[in-house]
Amino acid sequence: MKSYADTVAFLGHWGRFQQVVFFLLVASIVPNGFGAFTLVFLTDIPGHHCIVNDSDLTEDWRKTILPIQVVNGKQQLSRCSRYRLDVVRNLSAQGLIPGRDVNLTYLEQEGCVDGWSYSRDIYQSTVTSEFDLVCSEQWKQPLTTMVFFLGVLCGSFFSGQLSDRIGRKPVLFATMAVQTVFTFIQVFSTSWIMFTVLLFINGLGQISNYTAALVLGAEILTGDVRVLYSSMGTCLGFALGYMMLPLFAYFIRSWRYLLLALSLPGLAYIPLWWLLPESPRWLLSQGRVEEAEAVMRKAAKLNKVHAPGVIFKDYSVNETKTDSKDRLNAFDLLRTSSIRLTTLILCLVSFTVTAGYYSLSFNTSQLHTNPYISCFISAAVEVPAYVSSWLALRYLPRRLSVIGTSLLGAVPLFLIQLVPQSLSNLSLALEMLGKYFITTCSSLMIAYVAELYPTMLRNTASGICTTVSRLGCCIAPFLLALDVYSLYLPYMILGTLSVMSALGAVFLPETFGCPLPETMQQMHRRERIKCPCIPGKQTPVPVVLPNSPL
Repeated sequence: MKSYADTVAFLGHWGRFQQVVFFLLVASIVPNGFGAFTLVFLTDIPGHHCIVNDSDLTEDWRKTILPIQVVNGKQQLSRCSRYRLDVVRNLSAQGLIPGRDVNLTYLEQEGCVDGWSYSRDIYQSTVTSEFDLVCSEQWKQPLTTMVFFLGVLCGSFFSGQLSDRIGRKPVLFATMAVQTVFTFIQVFSTSWIMFTVLLFINGLGQISNYTAALVLGAEILTGDVRVLYSSMGTCLGFALGYMMLPLFAYFIRSWRYLLLALSLPGLAYIPLWWLLPESPRWLLSQGRVEEAEAVMRKAAKLNKVHAPGVIFKDYSVNETKTDSKDRLNAFDLLRTSSIRLTTLILCLVSFTVTAGYYSLSFNTSQLHTNPYISCFISAAVEVPAYVSSWLALRYLPRRLSVIGTSLLGAVPLFLIQLVPQSLSNLSLALEMLGKYFITTCSSLMIAYVAELYPTMLRNTASGICTTVSRLGCCIAPFLLALDVYSLYLPYMILGTLSVMSALGAVFLPETFGCPLPETMQQMHRRERIKCPCIPGKQTPVPVVLPNSPL
């Protein structure tokens, strides 16, 4: 029986049909760049201090009622405390002058019992300032981010299996609708709990839509176009959305209006339902040969080529449709020792690159006094990273590429601790270099995971790896918080995980130059023979595992 790629070769690789699929699917991923990092601005902590509602204080006491604290070697006004107002009022009434008549060191302090006054130099309002997620409530800020990524984790787990069962296209549009609708509803949040619950539901569709779009395009496109789409097209669509986010946030400083602006583009994707087809490869795997042929005939018409009388003549319902008793599921990823080892190593690498990617992405927003510039720099670094991953996928073995980028990503993270604090720009450069290699590795993993598993298990496998990798998203906010114990502890942890991933990747099968597996038997065969690198062959690069995607 001819392979799928050989059967549809009459279409060519880059006709009108492929161009429409390529660019519309890339466009559908752009909002993911918005959603993944919107929390950088929504939950940022603006400058704040205690409100002092007392007009009876003298000018001297008004200037000194907020204690001075030393933070990172610099003096600043306390954000979470003030001198006790009743005591200060009495001292002010007596005409005593702070610092001369009264030793402020021994003056009793209290919390911000009257609330906080927030700076509006950068933001008009944020979720943090709206619901007072500061001081004793500041633990809610990283928890908010974690809840979002828990939603992403759950969505990744279920959407992969749903996509294998009901189709790529329904899951793609359902998850896009979830993002659009619940981003809009969040605008009307009246409490932190309501906002967080809606954020969790929003997270269910966030990466799930990226995964479904990646699978759909990679199974429709063939040859070098599939390599370009899977390794760089989808990732650059994500990066474009990521780079546009600080532009939106710069002009829209209120968190409610920012969410409203980011939800509206979802409406523009409704017509895509009639423009994008279902994956013919998936339809064949379900025994729906006539529907697959209908898709191919429409494609031939768009490409202005002649289609054979019977396109999939070597396919039949009995050959392509999987009986319900034999239907593959997540447990098949652990059924044999070789596949189990492959799955566990891929989960480790996926977890590491995702934890590193999101930790460095969220941290870089704090490396510059202007968060909009910081966010844009962090996003712009991803463009050369995705180009590098595309080049690596075309010309280098997968296993070697993953090992190399993991080790090269660890080196700058270890070196940061050797840089004097006075050379902050060098530290920033090393951190960006680390993110460059980690982002490159995450993009490589998209293709690598998809190449290792057969069609009936591909989205499930990618969904499982993505689910495990989302644990890295969940711990990222708390990993960054470890800098209170040691400024370099987060970097050391991320560097160590990268080295461990590189060592684990040594035991992965090679897929460079090998055909895309259609059945479990073909995957077992690849495990046994360890498919060699064949530089001259067409490189099949499909599907899934978002990161960046990141």
